[in-house]
Amino acid sequence: MRGLLHRGWDGVAIYIPVLLMALLALGTWWLVRNAPGSQTAPVADLVREGPDYLMTKFSIQNFDLSGQLHSETQGEVARHYPQTDTLEIDQMQMRSLTNKGLLTRATAERALSNADGSEIQLFGNAIVTREAAQPSAGTGLPRLEFRGEFLHIWPHTERVYSHQPVSLVRGKDRFTADSLEYDNLDQVLQLRGRVRGVLVPGRSN
Repeated sequence: MRGLLHRGWDGVAIYIPVLLMALLALGTWWLVRNAPGSQTAPVADLVREGPDYLMTKFSIQNFDLSGQLHSETQGEVARHYPQTDTLEIDQMQMRSLTNKGLLTRATAERALSNADGSEIQLFGNAIVTREAAQPSAGTGLPRLEFRGEFLHIWPHTERVYSHQPVSLVRGKDRFTADSLEYDNLDQVLQLRGRVRGVLVPGRSN
């Protein structure tokens, strides 16, 4: 009888390691399932939402390949946002020279500029002025001024856009419109909505 029990116990003992491994696996699964969630914040939540640096009473100058001053931007306060690589400027003043030497000035209560200053949005009492010029060949260019509460400009490609009411002064001529799109390189001006204008005849010889 003892021999029979001994052989039976030996048969059961063979499966004890397997049973222990199964119990260990069940215990591990239970711990993982009931463990509290990770307290580590997602990477997206760790990205800074505010500006990464500030500048006060600053001046930024850009030069062309020949070392000539290409543009200059000034303001009271500037905030740089790394997520979009944009610069928000309070009381902005800008002057820019085109490749043909045409001078453009811009001012606004607030502005948003991309990294290289090739695209700028102006908010609040926005004024963009291209000064009069006399090219070496051809007719002279009259002074051109845009005004509005919002103006979107591309200084390098000489474009101005607004989806809000604007006024335009070209020499002595004056226009107002609900929206505007101007491309100086292609010499295209589009005024939309309620358009009003006053044309002053030039002097006859």
